[in-house]
Amino acid sequence: MTDAQEIELDRDEDEYALDEKVVSAILDAVSAGDAAAIDTLMEPLHAADIADLLEQIGSSDRAALLALWSRGIDGEILSELDESIREEVIQALPAEVLTEAVRELDSDDVVDLLEDLEEPQQERVLEALEDSDRAAVEQSLTYPEYSAGRLMQREVVTAPEHWTVGDAIDFLRTAEELPDQFYHVILVDPRWHPVGYVTLGKLLSSRRDVPLMAITEDSFRTMGVLEEEGDVAYAFNQYHLISAPVVDGDGRLAGVITIDDAMAVLDEEHEEDVLRLAGVGEESSISDGVIDTVRQRTPWLLVNLFTANIAALVIAQFAHTIEAVVALAALMPIVASMGGNAGTQSLAVAVRALATKDLTGSNAGRVVRREAMVGAINGFVFALIMGLVGYLAYGSWLLGGVLGAAMVINLVVAALAGVLVPLTLERFDLDPALASGTFVTTMTDVVGFFVFLGLATVILL
Repeated sequence: MTDAQEIELDRDEDEYALDEKVVSAILDAVSAGDAAAIDTLMEPLHAADIADLLEQIGSSDRAALLALWSRGIDGEILSELDESIREEVIQALPAEVLTEAVRELDSDDVVDLLEDLEEPQQERVLEALEDSDRAAVEQSLTYPEYSAGRLMQREVVTAPEHWTVGDAIDFLRTAEELPDQFYHVILVDPRWHPVGYVTLGKLLSSRRDVPLMAITEDSFRTMGVLEEEGDVAYAFNQYHLISAPVVDGDGRLAGVITIDDAMAVLDEEHEEDVLRLAGVGEESSISDGVIDTVRQRTPWLLVNLFTANIAALVIAQFAHTIEAVVALAALMPIVASMGGNAGTQSLAVAVRALATKDLTGSNAGRVVRREAMVGAINGFVFALIMGLVGYLAYGSWLLGGVLGAAMVINLVVAALAGVLVPLTLERFDLDPALASGTFVTTMTDVVGFFVFLGLATVILL
């Protein structure tokens, strides 16, 4: 890669990052109480960048900024905010600003806004809505959390199934209210059951006398209001959907889910899996305070402490072996560390495959066999390396052989555990990402120490 290409790559990587000079200038204006300068600096920023800014600065600076620039907050910025600071921002807004901001939002964005707020703040937001919008939002909130009913928006463009293209175009041109963005016109029968949909592109490129039912899309499918939002997002990704009608228990149209909301769910689930695998809690954020962060992480550290003590008990059973061959104490962490890393590799692939439904009961056996073979091959490769290290460093082929044998066994166990543990948790309807890392690490540590020290006891003493 040339120097010019490297410079271009660096520029591309920073292109969408919030400019540190802009952040610094805004904070300087906040410190000076210069509202005019804040208006000038904030005006060109996208709503997502403003949300990032509010998340990155401290609580006191955030409060001061909102006091000077509260009227600049709109619905789009509120919907972009991380839930960890959303309530704080809403609390700081004057009633008239909050009312204007909330009324700009689609019903699904209002529901998303309300889900993580305390009841007093929820009521404050609901009071800002018009009666019809409030009723629609309250109805959506009656559906279970993480369901399609919570994810859908009520603003839908529909047309009777017997209409022609001309009828639909005339309707769209004269309608007083339409969603700001929509991708399909949903066709419904007299009982309000969706029977198909037409893309705007097909609508605009067809003759006026063409029946709408003649140009419907093959991708049409409906989602139930109680369907898990994770399954909805998977369907969007799997079948390349742009939008999908949501139906109630009687099959009547209740709302619509669009691709941006479905992809947001996928993104959130991926982030949650990463955080759970790391044991830091699915709602962790850089905006969290010290106490909240400690509260999220301490339980997992306690679990890790418990499992570490199990490994320590295994080591204690071979105290006499370690006393006789002191080199074992230096080599033990190598076996455990290699097993832990190998297990984490298999685990990450398995959890991701389960989330995308690529790993199922039909192919689980093949995947398990593959991981066992990978673990065995890696084990033999590193066994040769560490066997040589054991001989060169400690002058003992037997010690090198023990180290190599333990490496092979532990890497095979690690590879198997990385797949079997999440598969087992999935079988019992438990989140594979939630506790897999703890189980896999415990297994590789306990097996690694037991095999290494056990072989050393048998062979070296």
